[in-house]
Amino acid sequence: MKHSAVTLDDKYSADIERVYLTGTQALVRLTLLQRQLDAAAGLNTAGFVSGYRGSPLGTVDIQMWQARKHLEANHIQFRPGVNEELAATAVWGTQQVALLQQAKYDGVFAFWYGKGPGVDRSGDVFKHANYAGTARNGGVLLVAGDDHACKSSTVPHQSEQAFIAASVPVLVPSDVHDILEFGLHGWAMSRWSGRYIGLKTVADVVDSSASVSFDLAAFRSVWPDGPHPDVSIRLPDTPLDQEGRLITLGMSAAQDYIRTNGLDRLVANPPGARLGIVTAGKSYHDTRQALAELGLEGLGGIRILKLAMTWPLDPRTIREFAAGLEEIVVVEEKAPLIEQQLRDILYDQIERPHILGKRDDRGETLLRAHADLSSADIALALASRVSPYVSSDRLHARVSYLRQQAEHLARTEVAAQRKPFYCSG
Repeated sequence: MKHSAVTLDDKYSADIERVYLTGTQALVRLTLLQRQLDAAAGLNTAGFVSGYRGSPLGTVDIQMWQARKHLEANHIQFRPGVNEELAATAVWGTQQVALLQQAKYDGVFAFWYGKGPGVDRSGDVFKHANYAGTARNGGVLLVAGDDHACKSSTVPHQSEQAFIAASVPVLVPSDVHDILEFGLHGWAMSRWSGRYIGLKTVADVVDSSASVSFDLAAFRSVWPDGPHPDVSIRLPDTPLDQEGRLITLGMSAAQDYIRTNGLDRLVANPPGARLGIVTAGKSYHDTRQALAELGLEGLGGIRILKLAMTWPLDPRTIREFAAGLEEIVVVEEKAPLIEQQLRDILYDQIERPHILGKRDDRGETLLRAHADLSSADIALALASRVSPYVSSDRLHARVSYLRQQAEHLARTEVAAQRKPFYCSG
């Protein structure tokens, strides 16, 4: 068998299509791909990265320093912050380069990174920066590391609510490939909409590794029809002008970008489907695994929508997905963020499906709103909803087996204890 020559630097060579990456290394490669993408478009841009480490983004600084020669060769600066707020303020400053006549670059694309507590404490900077807007040739990603199961935190974290409070649209990658794709689209969407874009990560995604095929030459970012909305950072700019521009133009521009580029994807759409599943991020792969464990993967009858942007949802996409369905099950970890938006969007529809998520039609818990969810949790929840819509001889046997396994696991005593230890993050 013939083997290709592989080096440790391959993961950061933009001209190599297939590379083996961790999620954290994908964040480093992402900046290099953006620089190459801009250069191919005739733009002389620079990159800037700042933040504060903490699991699951605990090794971003290590990976950035190890890739220093690649970053410097592509005009990308990495400057970790003393704390999250200072890092966010520095990132905010990169978008002001467009206001300087003596600027060396056409724009600066940037990303901030931080664990859930860092998102919480940087909220004031995020709100001010997002209201001010991004540069036409800049763009900002806010990469949040959430700890749903509280494995390395003092409390569990879900950063979407903090981003929503600052009117920041949120993208949620489900794997390493998504980090690259959503990251590039995130910067493009930031430029189009003038908004800072959240990129939510969890340990199951950013700590994973994969052999990823990503052809930069084939990557396409399409502007929505019509003129570019007047949403970029400018001077002078009053707070009420900023708010009006964000509410009336910025948020809809982000939704238009997602829809135009087809980032919210129907991954299963069998004829005559009456049951729909909406999911995103880590929960997407857990849902596919759950369907496989139930013996339903590949069978017809279930329509599945994989969301890229979990807030704000695109109403047109949701209405098209819901057409003809009798029931929609929303599979998401933590608070019912997607579920509530679906209800709002479909409320005034004459024929609207029954929407379930955290609770079933009897008001009982269907998918819990605390801790995280495993594929087994999702499988048991879906089993009670799919039987009227999908016939499978294996379904009842598989459900019985999964329940036995869950009961056995619940009786298992864990002898090992997690003792307190110092964590700088």
